[in-house]
Amino acid sequence: MKIMVPCDEAHHVCDKTQYKESSFWEKLKLYFHLIYCKACRKYTRNNKKLSNTIHKAKVECLDKKCKEAMRLEFEKALKDQLK
Repeated sequence: MKIMVPCDEAHHVCDKTQYKESSFWEKLKLYFHLIYCKACRKYTRNNKKLSNTIHKAKVECLDKKCKEAMRLEFEKALKDQLK
């Protein structure tokens, strides 16, 4: 198994780890990469800050009904504008 990973793969694993989607081996490779890569440590730190900020802001998404109503209203307005 390859322990050394390129930065783009480390970024991808960092993102997956943030959402608890990475495997044990992916996390292990990421941690080894972070030992020697200052740029990826900064990326990971900023990624954590962003996730914490969004979590603290308690951002709520629209439910499916609201999204569908908004989409229909938008399509109607677009059709009216094209007439």
